[in-house]
Amino acid sequence: MRRDLLDYQLPPELIASHPTSEREAARLLVVHPDNLEHRTIRDLPDLLPEGSLVIVNDTRVLRARLLGHKASSGGKVEIFLVRRLGQTSISHNGLSYDAENWQALSKTSKPLRAGTTVVFEPGPMLVARIGQRVSNGLLEITLFSPANISVSDAIDSVGHVPLPPYIKRSDEDLDRARYQTVYAREPGAVAAPTAGLHLTEALIDRMKARRMEIARVTLHVGLGTFQPVTAEDLNDHPMHTETFVVSAETQNAIAKARSRGAAVVAIGTTSVRALESAADPEHLGFVKAMTGDTKLLIQPGYRFQVVDRLLTNFHLPESTLLALVAAFSGLDRVLSAYREAVAERYRFFSYGDAMLLRRNP
Repeated sequence: MRRDLLDYQLPPELIASHPTSEREAARLLVVHPDNLEHRTIRDLPDLLPEGSLVIVNDTRVLRARLLGHKASSGGKVEIFLVRRLGQTSISHNGLSYDAENWQALSKTSKPLRAGTTVVFEPGPMLVARIGQRVSNGLLEITLFSPANISVSDAIDSVGHVPLPPYIKRSDEDLDRARYQTVYAREPGAVAAPTAGLHLTEALIDRMKARRMEIARVTLHVGLGTFQPVTAEDLNDHPMHTETFVVSAETQNAIAKARSRGAAVVAIGTTSVRALESAADPEHLGFVKAMTGDTKLLIQPGYRFQVVDRLLTNFHLPESTLLALVAAFSGLDRVLSAYREAVAERYRFFSYGDAMLLRRNP
């Protein structure tokens, strides 16, 4: 797949910097096989086949942006958490603390040296000990709390919402709720599964009233979701790794959906990647329960095995997520829908509007 075939013209003012006043108020472009239909998210339960199985990604976004200073000099430091590596312990000022090892990105006026201690604001709730620099500009750091609370609670207390780089503002109070799905429960993502941001408990109840079942997967969205494709051919793009879980309950829910001929509807491309990564190679349409890491790149030519319909936001030009959507419904059809969305002044990217697609047979 050539990268330039995934390009489209987007006026910068269509990039949404804030969410809609209500989650269900976002617009919804329904991509039918032979026409386009303009609706809103609140119409979604009526647009899906009765009895469908709806799959959501229950990852919870960490407040991964940490602002602090070097304990020795007071120099400003910004740390962006990328991936949790595991638990450990650490000695600090003669005391021992439970700690966690992480991979992170850093922003400072001078490079951080191994052994540097960073205190995050407002201190001393959370502290980092800087370790070695690893690949792709990442650092290994050890986080602990002198306040004797868990590291996860300390991150939640002092961290900032990790808004995407194309949202040119600092995080605000409203982002704490709106950059999180209403069903988020498994902490680990550093970016939101954005299609799910539109769903509400009331909308899910209306789905259930139409005999739809809700099942969960977990895929912890990483910073790689914003990684631009620089290779001319997508086959040469170094795909990022994300951790995912498909449970036995979800495996069984999909098997039951197949037995009754129900559609499997994925809420977001992250749900698609989790489901397709767990696809049972011996039984088309089914999955195997598993936990692992995926580097699955889906581009035109890919044969979908599990997902029948997809709710997704509008994605960046020349991105792997746009390639996935193009593979799902056809490149020409998707780019035509994007042109319509631009002409009708839809809102784009994480806080933007959405589209509903069927799998290209």
